[in-house]
Amino acid sequence: MMSTTNELFDVAVLGGGPAGITSALAAARSGAKTILIERYGFLGGMSTAALVYPWMTFHTAAGDQVIRGIAQEIVERLMAMGASPGHLRDTIGFVHTVTPYDGEKYKLLAFEMLKEAGVTLMLHSFITGADAEDGRIRSVTIHNKSGVASIQARCYVDATGDGDVAYYAGAPWEMGNEEQKVQPMTMKFRLKGVRHDAIKQYMQSHPEQFYKKSLIDQLDELPITGVMGYYDLWAKAALPIARDGVLMFAGPGEDEVLVNISRISGLDPTNTAHLTEAEVEGRKQVYQLEDFFQTYIPGFENAYVSQVAPQIGVRETRRVIGEYILTGTDVLSARKFHDCIARSGYPIDIHDPKGAGVTANFIAEGGAYDIPYRSIVPKGMVNLWLAGRCISTSHEAQATARLTPSCMALGQAAGTAAALAAKQDCAASDLSIEQLQQALLDAGAELGR
Repeated sequence: MMSTTNELFDVAVLGGGPAGITSALAAARSGAKTILIERYGFLGGMSTAALVYPWMTFHTAAGDQVIRGIAQEIVERLMAMGASPGHLRDTIGFVHTVTPYDGEKYKLLAFEMLKEAGVTLMLHSFITGADAEDGRIRSVTIHNKSGVASIQARCYVDATGDGDVAYYAGAPWEMGNEEQKVQPMTMKFRLKGVRHDAIKQYMQSHPEQFYKKSLIDQLDELPITGVMGYYDLWAKAALPIARDGVLMFAGPGEDEVLVNISRISGLDPTNTAHLTEAEVEGRKQVYQLEDFFQTYIPGFENAYVSQVAPQIGVRETRRVIGEYILTGTDVLSARKFHDCIARSGYPIDIHDPKGAGVTANFIAEGGAYDIPYRSIVPKGMVNLWLAGRCISTSHEAQATARLTPSCMALGQAAGTAAALAAKQDCAASDLSIEQLQQALLDAGAELGR
């Protein structure tokens, strides 16, 4: 039996990841009666459920900060809690900065900030449907321990990552590259008992074995934040994992690293059977990798797995088709849009859907690209906005827009837009871009003006 809540919300945000958190905060701070619904018993999405760490990046390659607003507020509040050192130079050299953080304290901070803003929070609740007619969503269906319920709101934000709300509401979508293949999944994990001094010494003694942009000549002044390489040792080990080297990030503990190496390719993350297979294979790879580090990498002789992500990390699923599809050309040319609602300086970063490599293409002149409002408005939908990796992009552009700081900025934009539309009783496509941009600027967002 389905129950219907008696409350009518102005804004319902579905999904409590980085995009959903900032979306709900932005909507509530804009005066909207807001509910945030999340399937886990904690918030943070891929940042906490899949151990996506560190956040990268709030800056362009030239060092200009292009993501601020609520995302920056979260970083500063984590810093005040002793849960983040803030933005640090990326010693891999792939981006200008990375932002380490304590995932457990991020979960706590998200709860605190949402409570302060007056957001109604519903955890352990899984969205299973949407009642929509002529592009207008009337309600969404959720399942939880209490049974089946219908949540009604004037406006909705899809922050599920997979575009679930848009999918159930009948919005158009696509997935993957020209062969419908998506980027591989990764089971992330932490190793504890690591000697960072040994990592530094090996890098300085074997610079040719690391990513060409690595800041090895600056390691006497900079703390190691990330490492990509050990190409010779990786090749010698000949593990059955389709990677070409080691990728790991320091912290948050002094003797810890976060390992981003495992790779499960050729599966569809929206298919439950495929997800199940990925979870099993991913955990198998974790312990193959633990043995590899202990055997081959100096400084890891006594290292051990201290944490495995609660779920497999997903890079790419549905991309909902919006009023504009952001392209790889838009990104690499640092294109400006009149309806910009977020910016990013992260390069196009595609993990080969079939092979071992990563294709990286960098933005012109170390700059940033704009994300237009039209890319967070699904085509044909009246009261739905997109936030996070499911926004309207090409396969190439999704490979940059999917990164956490970008998703945070998109969440703030979507939540603000939904709140304004609820107040004005207007369709997403009729909302004043100038009014939305001014509201974002007033809230500290960076739009390049």
